[in-house]
Amino acid sequence: MRLLITGGAGFIGSSVVRKAISRGYEVINFDALTYAGCLDNLKSIENSSFYNFVKGDICDRAEVRSIFHKYQPNRVLHLAAESHVDRSIDGPGAFVQTNIVGTYNLLEEARDYWFSIGKDTNFRFHHISTDEVFGSLGVDGFFTENSKYEPNNPYSASKASSDHLVRAWGETFGLPIVITNCSNNYGPFQFPEKLIPVVILNALSRKSIPVYGTGENIRDWLYVEDHAEALLTVLEKGRTSRTYNIGGLNEVKNIDLVKMVCGKLDVICPDNRPYEDLIEFVGDRPGHDKRYAIDATRIREELGWSPSVTLEEGLELTVKWYVENQGWLDALHSRNGVGQRIGLNA
Repeated sequence: MRLLITGGAGFIGSSVVRKAISRGYEVINFDALTYAGCLDNLKSIENSSFYNFVKGDICDRAEVRSIFHKYQPNRVLHLAAESHVDRSIDGPGAFVQTNIVGTYNLLEEARDYWFSIGKDTNFRFHHISTDEVFGSLGVDGFFTENSKYEPNNPYSASKASSDHLVRAWGETFGLPIVITNCSNNYGPFQFPEKLIPVVILNALSRKSIPVYGTGENIRDWLYVEDHAEALLTVLEKGRTSRTYNIGGLNEVKNIDLVKMVCGKLDVICPDNRPYEDLIEFVGDRPGHDKRYAIDATRIREELGWSPSVTLEEGLELTVKWYVENQGWLDALHSRNGVGQRIGLNA
C-alpha cells in the first residue's frame, strides 16, 4: 500500500512515517519544512527504498495535484497543520491558511484523483485532528465522537473547520473519509514549544519553567508512538465515514505533570538542587480551556486499540531521549519560539 502522508517531518507525522515504513508500507512524505518540520526526525528510515520525501506546501494546489498524479497513493494521512495554540493567538492567519485552505486543496485534489482512478473502493482520506475542537470540559465527563464542537481559540477553530470540510466532502461527493481526534501528544522529537519539551529544555538550561495561571488545567496525555499505532490501526481496520477518538487515558493537572517531569530529571540528570525549584507561575493564556479528556471506547471496541504506555513510562522515555539527544535540541535553538512563551499579544 502506498501512503501519502502530509506533514511527515513533524512530531506526530514522523512517528507515523517511521512506523509505516517498519510495516512495509511505501510512504510519500509531503512536507513544507516550516519551523517545526525536521528531517532529522527521519534519519532512521531516510535511506529506505520504501520512503520518498517531497518538499511542498499543501497551500499550493499545483504541488498537491502533482503529488497525486506522480505517486498515485492508495491512502492519504493528512497531518500537515499549524498546531500550537500560543502561535495561533499571535498569528491566526497562518492557521486559517494552512489548516483550512490547505485541507480544502487536499480534499479537492484527492476527489479529482479518486474520480480519475474509478472511485477505487480501497482509497481513503484520513484526516488527523484534535480533541480541542470540542472546547472545554467541566470537572467530569469525557469527549465522545458525538460531542458538540465548541472551539475556543484560533487553532482549535481552524481544526474544527477542517474537520467539517472533510466530513462535507464525504457526504456531498462520496469521498471515502475517516477522521480521528486525539488528546495531547508527547514523546521524542517534539518541537520545544509545547509544555513537556519546554520544561525539559528550560530545566536542563537552568532557566525558569513557566506554568500558565495556577497550573490547574487538566489534559489527557497520549504517548506519540501509541498515537501512531492508533492511526495505522484506523488505516487498516477503520470504517469509512467514521470518526474515532484517540486518548491516552492519562489525565493530569499541568502543575502535577511539570513536577513529574522535574522528578524524572532529578533522577536521570541530577543537579545540585531540585529542578522543581525552577517552576514559575506566569499569566494565563487567553482562552485557556480548563480540561480535556477522551472516551476512547469506540476505537477500543471496534478496532481493538488501546494505549500501551502509561504516563510514568512515557515521561521516563521522553526525558531520557531529550537528555541523550542534546544535539537535536541544539540544532533548533535558532528557530523562533524555542523554549519561549508566546501568544500574549492578544
